Formats: sequence, C-alpha cells, structure tokens
Amino acid sequence: QVQLVESGGGLVQPGGSLRLSCAASGSIFGSAVMGWYRQAPGKQRELVAIFSSGGTTNYADSVKGRFTISRDNAKNTLYLQMNSLKPEDTAVYYCHYRRVWDSIDYWGQGTQVTVSS
Repeated sequence: QVQLVESGGGLVQPGGSLRLSCAASGSIFGSAVMGWYRQAPGKQRELVAIFSSGGTTNYADSVKGRFTISRDNAKNTLYLQMNSLKPEDTAVYYCHYRRVWDSIDYWGQGTQVTVSS
C-alpha cells in the first residue's frame, strides 16, 4: 500500500501563488510516476502535470508557464508550485501515484484550491 498526504491548499486571490505538497509513504520502493489532477464542480477530473521517475514532465496547456511540478526523492515528496493563479484554477487538486512495477494507482484525498477576490 502507498499512502499520499497532501497539504498546501487554501484560498488565494487572483494573481497569487500556492505550493501544494504530496508526501508518499508505505510501499514506495522502485520507480513511480507521480502527478497532479484537478476537478472543478460539474467537470471531469483532468490532468494538471506529471513527473516521471526519469524526470520527464508534462503539463496541461491551461497551466503551462504558470505551474511547475517537482519531486524531492530524498523526502518522497511531490510539489506543485502554482503562480499567477486564475479563478478558473479553482478545483479540488489530487495527488496521483502509479507504481511502475505493478501499474497500481494510488490517490490522495484531495485538497481544495480556491482562487477568488
């Protein structure tokens, strides 16, 4: 089992910044692909950014240039730095973990990000 503990969500004004963290623990040996997803009310869950064990990153077009995904392997922690936030970024953000050796998916509990004046 893999446990994912998220933190850093909250309320921020448009143009502001937030940094989300996701700490992984449990059976986290071996390679894994980690990423961030989000789901706004009435919409499907969408991919925000991915960071693979090899260092490859990918971003949704809507967040390119504003969000940065990174990973601290020593701390087993995934980060999402969100800058220049817009009201349309408002959503529940989920940390995702896929263990490569068995292709099993794990999800965090979700953290609310609200961008409003």
